[in-house]
Amino acid sequence: MGAVVSCIKSVFRAIGNALTAIVNGIAGILMAIINSVASVFNIIISCLTCGRAGSRRQRMRTSTHTHGRTTRVV
Repeated sequence: MGAVVSCIKSVFRAIGNALTAIVNGIAGILMAIINSVASVFNIIISCLTCGRAGSRRQRMRTSTHTHGRTTRVV
């Protein structure tokens, strides 16, 4: 009798693991779709704003490299 109960437990555990794997697979697919849509919107916004919609750090970094020579303060 104990072997039958153990076998039934194993079957239910296997079914549960299979369902968990399916749910994780669907979640991974949905995350990939959402990330790709967000990337497309990021590209569109970047094109519409000529790349000026970056973070403050990016603007500061690009503005410091515009000078060809350093000027000496007297």
